Amino acid sequence: MRDEVASVIPHKIEEKADEYPVESIGIEKDKLLEQLRQFFESQPLAVLATQNGIAPYVNLVAFASNEQLTYILFSTTKATRKYSNLQANPSVSLLIDNRKNKIEDFRDAMAVTALGRAEPLEDFERRIMEKIYLMKHPYLLDFLHSPTTVLLKILVDKYIVVTRFQHVVEVSV
Repeated sequence: MRDEVASVIPHKIEEKADEYPVESIGIEKDKLLEQLRQFFESQPLAVLATQNGIAPYVNLVAFASNEQLTYILFSTTKATRKYSNLQANPSVSLLIDNRKNKIEDFRDAMAVTALGRAEPLEDFERRIMEKIYLMKHPYLLDFLHSPTTVLLKILVDKYIVVTRFQHVVEVSV
């Protein structure tokens, strides 16, 4: 069964053969991005998917995003499988959701998938990125400043927003 693909954004939908419709830019894009900003602020953790060439690998990570939602920050220890996967293949998927593992989730839960590429921070941006990350996760200060920890950013290409279990909206940033 094909998912219902619709949007809260009044705009044209581009149809491509054998693919789901994808949103074009609409006048309500800013409103949707504001809703995503608020949603991201309310969720402390996300599921990061990396690829090692054999199989996908997922982990919970603490995340933060910038105001424009063009990137998402997360930290990890360098001696982890996720970090070695990112060294080999920086393409990632990040799932941010508000499920409660109850039957109501089929109606009420929201899940946002961010697709993009993870990359290390440049020296000049590290101080600002740390502030953004620690504003959301101040209890991770010691972890973040450990010599074995790396702070990474995901440059987001697209968000896929799913509500009501099958209502799908894609938005490029």
